[in-house]
Amino acid sequence: MSELRELYQEVILEHSKKPRNYRVLETANHKAEGFNPLCGDHFTVYLDVKDGAISDIGFQGSGCAISKASASMMTQTLKGKTTGEAEGIFSKFHDLVTGQAAGSGEDLGKLAVFAGVSEFPLRVKCATLAWHALRAALYGEEQAISTE
Repeated sequence: MSELRELYQEVILEHSKKPRNYRVLETANHKAEGFNPLCGDHFTVYLDVKDGAISDIGFQGSGCAISKASASMMTQTLKGKTTGEAEGIFSKFHDLVTGQAAGSGEDLGKLAVFAGVSEFPLRVKCATLAWHALRAALYGEEQAISTE
Protein backbone atom coordinates (compact mmCIF):
# COMPACT_ATOMS: atom_id res chain seq x y z
CA MET A 1 0.00 0.00 0.00
CA SER A 2 2.90 2.39 0.62
CA GLU A 3 3.95 2.07 -3.05
CA LEU A 4 0.44 3.09 -4.10
CA ARG A 5 0.50 6.05 -1.73
CA GLU A 6 3.87 7.13 -3.16
CA LEU A 7 2.45 6.92 -6.67
CA TYR A 8 -0.51 9.06 -5.61
CA GLN A 9 1.84 11.63 -4.08
CA GLU A 10 3.85 11.72 -7.31
CA VAL A 11 0.71 12.34 -9.38
CA ILE A 12 -0.38 15.17 -7.07
CA LEU A 13 3.08 16.77 -7.14
CA GLU A 14 3.26 16.47 -10.93
CA HIS A 15 -0.08 18.25 -11.39
CA SER A 16 0.93 20.88 -8.85
CA LYS A 17 4.21 21.65 -10.62
CA LYS A 18 2.73 21.48 -14.14
CA PRO A 19 -1.00 22.16 -13.83
CA ARG A 20 -3.12 21.38 -16.86
CA ASN A 21 -5.51 24.00 -18.26
CA TYR A 22 -3.92 26.69 -16.08
CA ARG A 23 -5.07 29.73 -18.01
CA VAL A 24 -7.69 32.43 -18.28
CA LEU A 25 -10.27 31.11 -20.69
CA GLU A 26 -11.11 34.00 -23.01
CA THR A 27 -14.22 32.23 -24.32
CA ALA A 28 -15.62 31.57 -20.84
CA ASN A 29 -19.32 32.23 -20.41
CA HIS A 30 -19.26 31.12 -16.76
CA LYS A 31 -16.69 31.85 -14.06
CA ALA A 32 -16.41 31.89 -10.30
CA GLU A 33 -13.82 32.49 -7.63
CA GLY A 34 -13.03 30.27 -4.69
CA PHE A 35 -11.11 31.35 -1.63
CA ASN A 36 -9.86 29.55 1.48
CA PRO A 37 -9.14 32.25 4.06
CA LEU A 38 -7.38 29.86 6.45
CA CYS A 39 -4.54 28.96 4.11
CA GLY A 40 -4.81 31.63 1.42
CA ASP A 41 -5.67 29.33 -1.50
CA HIS A 42 -7.48 31.32 -4.18
CA PHE A 43 -8.62 30.11 -7.61
CA THR A 44 -10.86 31.32 -10.40
CA VAL A 45 -12.53 28.65 -12.54
CA TYR A 46 -13.50 29.49 -16.12
CA LEU A 47 -16.05 27.49 -18.11
CA ASP A 48 -17.21 27.59 -21.69
CA VAL A 49 -20.56 25.80 -21.60
CA LYS A 50 -22.26 25.04 -24.91
CA ASP A 51 -25.43 23.02 -25.38
CA GLY A 52 -25.32 21.82 -21.76
CA ALA A 53 -21.74 20.56 -21.94
CA ILE A 54 -18.39 21.93 -20.77
CA SER A 55 -16.62 22.52 -24.08
CA ASP A 56 -13.60 24.08 -22.39
CA ILE A 57 -12.41 24.76 -18.86
CA GLY A 58 -9.50 26.54 -17.25
CA PHE A 59 -8.38 27.91 -13.92
CA GLN A 60 -5.92 30.38 -12.45
CA GLY A 61 -4.78 31.33 -9.01
CA SER A 62 -2.53 30.06 -6.29
CA GLY A 63 -2.62 27.45 -3.60
CA CYS A 64 -0.98 24.45 -2.04
CA ALA A 65 -0.01 21.33 -3.98
CA ILE A 66 -3.29 19.56 -3.17
CA SER A 67 -5.53 22.44 -4.23
CA LYS A 68 -3.63 23.12 -7.45
CA ALA A 69 -3.43 19.43 -8.39
CA SER A 70 -7.12 18.99 -7.65
CA ALA A 71 -8.02 21.94 -9.88
CA SER A 72 -5.75 20.65 -12.65
CA MET A 73 -7.18 17.14 -12.57
CA MET A 74 -10.72 18.51 -12.31
CA THR A 75 -10.27 20.41 -15.57
CA GLN A 76 -8.96 17.32 -17.35
CA THR A 77 -11.80 15.18 -16.05
CA LEU A 78 -14.66 17.56 -16.79
CA LYS A 79 -13.76 18.85 -20.26
CA GLY A 80 -16.42 17.52 -22.63
CA LYS A 81 -18.77 16.38 -19.86
CA THR A 82 -22.35 17.58 -19.56
CA THR A 83 -23.18 19.84 -16.66
CA GLY A 84 -25.18 16.97 -15.15
CA GLU A 85 -22.20 14.64 -15.42
CA ALA A 86 -19.99 17.32 -13.83
CA GLU A 87 -22.41 17.58 -10.91
CA GLY A 88 -22.35 13.80 -10.45
CA ILE A 89 -18.55 13.70 -10.53
CA PHE A 90 -18.43 16.57 -8.02
CA SER A 91 -20.64 14.57 -5.62
CA LYS A 92 -18.54 11.42 -5.96
CA PHE A 93 -15.31 13.37 -5.52
CA HIS A 94 -16.66 15.19 -2.47
CA ASP A 95 -17.74 11.88 -0.92
CA LEU A 96 -14.29 10.44 -1.62
CA VAL A 97 -12.29 13.22 0.02
CA THR A 98 -14.62 13.49 3.01
CA GLY A 99 -14.49 9.74 3.65
CA GLN A 100 -18.15 9.19 2.79
CA ALA A 101 -17.51 7.14 -0.36
CA ALA A 102 -18.23 3.45 -0.36
CA GLY A 103 -14.96 2.27 -1.89
CA SER A 104 -11.66 3.69 -3.00
CA GLY A 105 -13.00 5.92 -5.76
CA GLU A 106 -11.92 3.69 -8.63
CA ASP A 107 -14.97 4.87 -10.59
CA LEU A 108 -13.42 8.35 -10.51
CA GLY A 109 -10.38 7.29 -12.50
CA LYS A 110 -7.29 9.37 -11.79
CA LEU A 111 -9.18 11.46 -9.23
CA ALA A 112 -8.90 8.45 -6.90
CA VAL A 113 -5.43 9.77 -5.98
CA PHE A 114 -7.23 12.10 -3.57
CA ALA A 115 -8.70 9.26 -1.48
CA GLY A 116 -6.08 9.79 1.22
CA VAL A 117 -7.19 13.37 1.79
CA SER A 118 -10.03 12.08 3.98
CA GLU A 119 -7.40 11.15 6.57
CA PHE A 120 -6.49 14.83 6.91
CA PRO A 121 -9.68 16.84 7.52
CA LEU A 122 -7.91 20.20 7.22
CA ARG A 123 -6.84 19.29 3.67
CA VAL A 124 -10.39 18.50 2.47
CA LYS A 125 -10.99 22.22 1.89
CA CYS A 126 -7.84 22.34 -0.22
CA ALA A 127 -8.95 19.44 -2.39
CA THR A 128 -12.48 20.76 -2.87
CA LEU A 129 -11.89 24.50 -3.33
CA ALA A 130 -11.80 24.51 -7.15
CA TRP A 131 -14.73 22.07 -7.22
CA HIS A 132 -16.90 24.43 -5.18
CA ALA A 133 -15.89 27.27 -7.50
CA LEU A 134 -16.88 25.03 -10.42
CA ARG A 135 -20.36 24.54 -8.97
CA ALA A 136 -20.70 28.27 -8.35
CA ALA A 137 -19.74 28.92 -11.97
CA LEU A 138 -22.26 26.37 -13.23
CA TYR A 139 -25.03 27.97 -11.17
CA GLY A 140 -24.06 31.55 -12.04
CA GLU A 141 -23.16 32.57 -8.49
CA GLU A 142 -21.30 35.85 -8.71
CA GLN A 143 -20.07 36.17 -5.13
CA ALA A 144 -16.71 34.54 -4.37
CA ILE A 145 -17.08 31.14 -2.72
CA SER A 146 -15.36 30.74 0.62
CA THR A 147 -14.50 27.49 2.33
CA GLU A 148 -15.39 29.08 5.69
